Amino acid sequence: MTEPTREGRVQLQRVDALPEALRRAAARQQPLIVLASLVGCPYCRMARDSYLGPLRDEQGYVVEQVDWGSPRPMRGFDGLGRTHAEQIRLWRISVTPTVLFFGARGQELASRLEGGYIPDFYGAYLDQRLRQAHRALGGASG
Repeated sequence: MTEPTREGRVQLQRVDALPEALRRAAARQQPLIVLASLVGCPYCRMARDSYLGPLRDEQGYVVEQVDWGSPRPMRGFDGLGRTHAEQIRLWRISVTPTVLFFGARGQELASRLEGGYIPDFYGAYLDQRLRQAHRALGGASG
């Protein structure tokens, strides 16, 4: 088990191995949800505390975090070792928070949810991406 982040009320697991996280999500017939986060980012904290934590805790989604600039080691979908910072660069992420939705082969299933939105709208945008991801999986909208 990986150490959780310690910012805000919600603690997400930091990615150690994307293939294993993906297997857990696939076993639930759900997309793997990954938050690209930056230490001290208030919008990242809002996304974790108000939206992603409840998705994990109340609806059983597999939600993990990759940290911008972190030297923490991990394994990518390709099985190769890299750091969190390298994975962020490979995904071409340029803003935090960015929420990604992955399918069984590590492909993105929905448009990325990038940046912090007005809280009244963030949930609607997240729900829209989840519906898109579930349609791509061929399942119900969760």
